[in-house]
Amino acid sequence: MNHRHLLPNEIDLLLDDEVGFGVNPLRAHIRDCVDCRTRVDEARVVMDALEDVPHFAPSYSFGDRVMSQVPIFVPWHVTARQNALKWLPQSRSARLVVGTLATASASVLTAVILWVVTQTDALQLVGGFAGDRVRSLLLDAARAVLTTVFGDQTFAMIQRTGSFGIAAALLGLAAVAAGSAVALRAVAVASDHRRA
Repeated sequence: MNHRHLLPNEIDLLLDDEVGFGVNPLRAHIRDCVDCRTRVDEARVVMDALEDVPHFAPSYSFGDRVMSQVPIFVPWHVTARQNALKWLPQSRSARLVVGTLATASASVLTAVILWVVTQTDALQLVGGFAGDRVRSLLLDAARAVLTTVFGDQTFAMIQRTGSFGIAAALLGLAAVAAGSAVALRAVAVASDHRRA
């Protein structure tokens, strides 16, 4: 124990008058080490001064004032239930009517959904037609954008080369964008150096 000074938690053990096999070497150390004994004595003075400070108790309304300023997380399901309860009538008979109407509406909606699901042939026909129409609209829009951005010759070249051409065009666009960003950054840094 003589090779080092006491750590703060070891001083706390001595101040609290702890008992145990690890405390006796600490007490022996402060008998031999003047520096550690001084630190323990100073800490004991501070501890005694803190004991003499009067103990204050907060008022009874303190907790209510603090808690009124604390944001409390309310789960979504609790909020939804509270909002739903606001819309429900207070009388038992009115609640029974509302419950009956809600059950009837849910039953009709379920029957409609089941009917639509069982009509898979019609759904596939409508879905296929809608999917083809949306696909053609998206392709026409992409073609218009590409011809506007790159021009007719570049679009024709991309169309001939297929997916490789599209990848090359996108890579070229990314390279031009990165080069522009680097050039703008260099101009901004040079402008800052001229001002300084």
